[in-house]
Amino acid sequence: MEKRGVCQFLLDHATRAPISFHMPGHKGEAIYRENGYGRFLDQMMDCDITEIPGADNLFQTEGIIKETMERYAKLYEAKESYLLINGSSAGLIAAILSCAPAGGEIIMARNCHKSIFNGVSLAGAEPVYAYPQLIADYGISGEITADEITRCLSEHPGSSAVILPSPNYYGVCSDIKAIAQLVHDAGKILIVDQAHGAHLKFFDRYIGDSVKAAENLGADIVIDSVHKTLASYTQSAVVNLCSDKVDKYEFEDKLQLIESTSPSYLLMASLDINADLLERKGKDLIWQWEENLQYFYRRAAEIESLRVMDHPLLDHTKINLDMSAYGIDGLHLEELLMKQGIFVELVTGNIVMCMTGIGNKRYDFDRLFSALREIASNRQITINSAPAKQILTQKKLVQKPLPRQKERIKLKEAAGRVCASSIIPYPPGIPVICPGEIIDQEILNYVKELREKGEKVIGIDDQDRVVVGKERV
Repeated sequence: MEKRGVCQFLLDHATRAPISFHMPGHKGEAIYRENGYGRFLDQMMDCDITEIPGADNLFQTEGIIKETMERYAKLYEAKESYLLINGSSAGLIAAILSCAPAGGEIIMARNCHKSIFNGVSLAGAEPVYAYPQLIADYGISGEITADEITRCLSEHPGSSAVILPSPNYYGVCSDIKAIAQLVHDAGKILIVDQAHGAHLKFFDRYIGDSVKAAENLGADIVIDSVHKTLASYTQSAVVNLCSDKVDKYEFEDKLQLIESTSPSYLLMASLDINADLLERKGKDLIWQWEENLQYFYRRAAEIESLRVMDHPLLDHTKINLDMSAYGIDGLHLEELLMKQGIFVELVTGNIVMCMTGIGNKRYDFDRLFSALREIASNRQITINSAPAKQILTQKKLVQKPLPRQKERIKLKEAAGRVCASSIIPYPPGIPVICPGEIIDQEILNYVKELREKGEKVIGIDDQDRVVVGKERV
């Protein structure tokens, strides 16, 4: 087997001139070169420095880094903004550590990203799960409703904060305005994982068909993964503190526990470039993006029996496609698109999710449409298409205290045991089972099916074992 390594793989992939409908949102160097940042790309290695005089310090900002933070605070209309060079995960964990006392309860969406589960574990807090709605036609998680948050607040009045994703991985937002009112009336803090919605603030501002950005809807802490849909490099993000309910000094202290002490100036520079692009050309770039999306949706409607997900709370920059009417499930559709040089972000059941970004061009949308039309033309419509496989984050599992003593056992023997280490399909990075939940046969069958299809599942070792509590239920 030929050994290529990371570098050679990346060079080989780039040579293919692939069409990116996955993160990051810049989609390659074109958006930088077209907007005056070619010199930065040409001299990038020389820009990889440390905290030399004049370069400021991420943990005591007084100069150039502070200037970039202030630009983001102005862009997002936040009280404070912080640069993240360890991804949104760092900001989410710091937010939890600053709001959730050890031994206390925190209300969290059951379909949160694994970093939030990690944060709750590090804080020594007890999770209280708010369960998302199910979009049954597509077998995916939908919104967290205000009614569900009301239930959690009523049953757990001592909880300190509420944290949920909006939008979720598929682009479905929750009613943050209503949820924020409930949370604040209960005297608690609302943290919104907006990792997949860093662009929403600017769609609200320039397109304005609806308001979805958590910064506009009353959230206290909002974490934006800028790299996912906007123009910064992978692993760069920002945290926006949006209210006086958050002690910024406590948050800063916790953030320093999580962030690297050797922050990448290349990542911070890319955040600075992204801010500059939004300041100078944000309106034009967002409008071009919107026009390209509307163009694609109009063309996609021409393909008979291609299902393109629609939802009243959907962030339409996430294009969810379903060709099961042609007997094509999500994994097969992904494979057919890759043969045409198109790479997508996520597959779940029958759905392929194409994550668009600020760097996508009209050409990319044309290529996607043409590929889908060709796939459809080579297939006959199957009347009895297979139903979507439902994911299990809505399933209310029996919970037990977290196991103190643990052991590894074969996955096939784990039914009825208490989970001691999360099992997480990746992507989307949402645990199907968490520590303290009892593993049932449905979970095992689902995980087995994922692995047989070749999907990645974190939490299962190379000997097909999982971590469970030693004590039997």
